[in-house]
Amino acid sequence: MTLLEILAILIIIGILAAIALPNFAPVREKVLDKEASASLKLIQAAQKIYKMETGFYFPYSDTESNQNTINTNLKILLPTDDATRKWTYKCADTASGTTSCSDATRTTSGGGDPNKRWRLQITGSEPDSGACP
Repeated sequence: MTLLEILAILIIIGILAAIALPNFAPVREKVLDKEASASLKLIQAAQKIYKMETGFYFPYSDTESNQNTINTNLKILLPTDDATRKWTYKCADTASGTTSCSDATRTTSGGGDPNKRWRLQITGSEPDSGACP
């Protein structure tokens, strides 16, 4: 192969990369959103099991819990490593134990919008997208 052929191949690869890269960011955002949604549904399912066992949602207080306590008490495995974690998950509950609210907030290491937030509320036995307490 001559130098001219190699340069032509590199230019073609560069053009293809320039076309493909702008489409990468929106796809990555959709994947990260699906990750948060799936994790919140996992927390929701674990909350229902926890309520069947204890009679109330976790945590039974007006304070929020962090990922380590969620993993321990709900017996699930959310990522806790700060270097690879894209979302921070929290659970909150009313003092009555009848409403559970799970939040996923984008971490700064996750890229994209650091203020992005997903929320899932369970009132009674069904999920609700309304405002959490």
